Amino acid sequence: MAGAARLLVHPIREVTIVNFQDTSILDTAQIEQIGSELYAYVDDRGCKRLILDFTKVQFLSSSALGLLITLHKKVAAVKGALVLCGLRKDLMKIFEITNLAKIFTFKPDEKEALAVFGVTTAG
Repeated sequence: MAGAARLLVHPIREVTIVNFQDTSILDTAQIEQIGSELYAYVDDRGCKRLILDFTKVQFLSSSALGLLITLHKKVAAVKGALVLCGLRKDLMKIFEITNLAKIFTFKPDEKEALAVFGVTTAG
């Protein structure tokens, strides 16, 4: 939320939803900023249920994938869950080619991602 508002974060019940505002996540400084913000939600704020919404994202670097792997490990260490949603087909292929599709949970949109946690937007 700091800086150039790269992340739009909003909670729904016990789930923290993070919407990426950038169309490209490629720059090292940008990735470090995003990483420190995301890690703080798990490490400092005790968020155990995270949804990352990639609807606006068109490009990801390998460093961004590394950030996601680290975040996944942090969430798993606190017995939480991480769901990725809104990925375009070409981004989803990157996860499949790198075998990362096996460690992450993917849903097509926020509504289905919330359903993983038993949360509906209706109430």
